[in-house]
Amino acid sequence: MNTKILKINDNSLKLSKNIIESNELVAMPTETVYGLGGLATSDVAVEKIFKAKGRPSDNPLIVHVHKDYDFTKLVYVDHDYVYDLINAFMPGPLTLVMRHKGAVSKLVTCNLDTLAIRVPDHEGCQEFLKYLDLPIAAPSANVSKHTSPVTAEHVYDDLNGKIEVILDGGKCKGGIESTVLDVTKQVPVILRSGLVTAEMIKRVVGACEYVDNMADSEVVRSPGMKYVHYTPKCNTVLFERNELPLAQELYDKLLAKGKVPVFMCDDKVSHKLCGEKLQLGVSGEEIASNLYYKLLEGEKIADYLIAIKINTGSEVDVGVMNRLSKACKPFKREDYIDILGEL
Repeated sequence: MNTKILKINDNSLKLSKNIIESNELVAMPTETVYGLGGLATSDVAVEKIFKAKGRPSDNPLIVHVHKDYDFTKLVYVDHDYVYDLINAFMPGPLTLVMRHKGAVSKLVTCNLDTLAIRVPDHEGCQEFLKYLDLPIAAPSANVSKHTSPVTAEHVYDDLNGKIEVILDGGKCKGGIESTVLDVTKQVPVILRSGLVTAEMIKRVVGACEYVDNMADSEVVRSPGMKYVHYTPKCNTVLFERNELPLAQELYDKLLAKGKVPVFMCDDKVSHKLCGEKLQLGVSGEEIASNLYYKLLEGEKIADYLIAIKINTGSEVDVGVMNRLSKACKPFKREDYIDILGEL
């Protein structure tokens, strides 16, 4: 299959609609990351999503709809506070987990009684979803466990030959996946952190709880909760901010051994490190926007990506560190004795 990257216009939308209605897949931009879209009501299409990504079959998908779509056709709204969240954050990088009405494929929900649903805040994505007027299941448009794509070219690198069309909506501005919020309970619960933070939710509805990681035996209720994610195709190591001298020592010794190390850090610590660097920015929002782009840049140039934990004081830091700590392995000296020497 010859995968094409197409700008969003009448011709590409018409082609994409034909593809979706034929139970095939289209990669689409959102404000967070690119999604791999298929018809949410079709077992055939959803099976193709899991196959193209190599995604675990017990990892549920998020359904995307346009801003005027009546998603009560798909889910029940159990609590009045849900409408306050919708008014405050949708369209936007917020996914709501609600009890569903059985209108989508059971493969989307992994046979759970809940469905994750989102209204993206991206003009091109809204055009696509409005043109279709159908619920679209769409995880990130990459091979499972790899870093999520934030450009059409990133999608092409992972899925070339597996899908026919990638709709090009430019670089994603948000940069990390949506916040996933369970709203089936009296108090909403964050299942995956993102750009809509716990503090922002509390300011709207008064309270919010937070769950990030799950035990291996637990049922996955949201993408991003259980499995390895976001990993670049190079060696990675993640240092605490108080370990900069050790990070520099590792960099220098890797370089002396003929390896290609590259630092990845925020601008506040960049001047304290000597060597090749991928700088993420200053604010939490800027770092979130740049995170996956820099991880994917790093895998192309580095043998070892040496990342430093971020701490900007922003509410968004939680979402960024959720991704960075899954993308990069925490530093353990015993793993580098051959480079750094004995303790």
